[in-house]
Amino acid sequence: MTLETLPTGLVAHRPDTDAQWWRHAVIYQVYPRSFADASGDGIGDLPGVTARLDHLVELGVDAVWLSPFYRSPQADAGYDVADYRDVDPLFGTLADADALVARAHELGLRVVVDLVPNHTSDEHVWFRAALASAPGSPERARYHFREGRGEHGELPPNNWESVFGGPAWTRTTQPDGTPGQWYLHLFDSKQPDLNWENPEVRAEFEDVLRFWLDRGVDGFRVDVAHGMVKQDGLPDWDGHVAMIDGSDDTDAVAGTGNHGPMFDQDGVHDIYRSWRRVLDAYDGDRAMVAEAWVEPLSRLARYVRPDEMHQAFNFAFLAAGWHAPSLRRVIDASFAANDAVGAPTTWVMSNHDVVRHASRLGLTDPTHRPNGIGDGDEQPDAVLGLHRARAASLLMLALPGSAYVYQGEELGLPDHTALDDDLRQDPAFFRTGGAERGRDGCRVPLPWEGDAPGLGFSPTGATWLPQPTAWADLAVDRQRGREGSTYELYRAALRLRRAERLGAGGLQWLTEPAGEHVLAFRNGDVVVVANLDEADVELPLSGEVLLASGPLRDGVLPAGTTVWLRAA
Repeated sequence: MTLETLPTGLVAHRPDTDAQWWRHAVIYQVYPRSFADASGDGIGDLPGVTARLDHLVELGVDAVWLSPFYRSPQADAGYDVADYRDVDPLFGTLADADALVARAHELGLRVVVDLVPNHTSDEHVWFRAALASAPGSPERARYHFREGRGEHGELPPNNWESVFGGPAWTRTTQPDGTPGQWYLHLFDSKQPDLNWENPEVRAEFEDVLRFWLDRGVDGFRVDVAHGMVKQDGLPDWDGHVAMIDGSDDTDAVAGTGNHGPMFDQDGVHDIYRSWRRVLDAYDGDRAMVAEAWVEPLSRLARYVRPDEMHQAFNFAFLAAGWHAPSLRRVIDASFAANDAVGAPTTWVMSNHDVVRHASRLGLTDPTHRPNGIGDGDEQPDAVLGLHRARAASLLMLALPGSAYVYQGEELGLPDHTALDDDLRQDPAFFRTGGAERGRDGCRVPLPWEGDAPGLGFSPTGATWLPQPTAWADLAVDRQRGREGSTYELYRAALRLRRAERLGAGGLQWLTEPAGEHVLAFRNGDVVVVANLDEADVELPLSGEVLLASGPLRDGVLPAGTTVWLRAA
């Protein structure tokens, strides 16, 4: 069968003729405390990132997204911000941030920084002023302070839960030692939620945007972008703030939505329209991406209308796991929703909040998304997980739109699934009494040199979390130049993706090779076939093999393998 005789089906997405970089970029997420340590204290820092930017150029990505490096007490690894206009000494200085941006631009890389607008740290100057002020004061109006319920105000103002477990309210203590008002925190008690109905809050964050735009950043990843506005009156809600179960509705494809009166309220869109005006006043195609756990996808697409965000993370794709029908449904629904508003679709398999896909896909149920894996839990099949992860990554990188790569996935890193609970730092672990292992396993410092202390992460060999011993064989220096390594697979995929303009391409499904567990489509002149079955399938296509996630045999696509072809 040749390209001319290849049976084709539904056109899911047409080529994108717009030139803005963010519509088709590959963006690499750096988690600063775990990327590279220049100071030797065992915690990654901004000079360490700057020194390793050549790695990203060699890999072939277009931009880097930095998780928070702002001044913070680090109660939630920097997502509890005490000062949005300064760098935490743990990571360096403002001068280090400026040097990083400058060096990235010299190398042709865009820089996206995290913004955390749903909440501040309890050590932020605003919250300290609120605690020192009386109920009803302007200082308290920047947050959600309420009187408690019950005879003596001893009960929380409503029944909301924290995403990290436990109640979403903490009671204050007055200067005389008596109990006071309660404040809302959808996450940890050290992360009080801001009141986005307050004009001071809105003005402050527009100024924060300008502060970093003036320093040259190319965009923002917006944390909890769907959570900033709460329903009027903060009504009780009997649901659970964790992810919803899956749905048979084709527009609610993977069960990745946060529901309830604290999420996805219409008022958030006014905020993003105002932010878009700020970004549009700067040259250089500055961009925003929403971290919004929202379904159905038609509602997620509202965040990327022409006058709002530029991108939104496609968590439905991440959550679909190793299941071809689910992936097909997510891909179709994603294109339908985003194309309707003229926005690009993004693709992501791993990040700092989820178990790495090299581990998830090695579980008995490869669609399961545990919040962390630890000693005593089911341990993934490392060989199977990596085999499937390579295939899933090759599938993702062939899709039109923008792709996100989490640091270390280009090495095929698994989670640290046997991390000692005594070493865990994620507040979700403590707030759930250990019922959820949390996210530390996907945040372990990277291995750069297989034979060096700390695998080359730090000049002293120190690492803030221990690295699995098996990671030595996955270190960058062990994989660079080694034929068949995961690192070289990613490099080849990104090189071909750019040369073939796959990010700006279209997608047409193929009716053959057929099979429930096979995905086959054409993007430009490239034919992509992914076999998610447990058995080999026939590959009745003749043509040049551009790239494959694993070894091929004549006329056969092995189980758990993806191939890119230029059909003859």
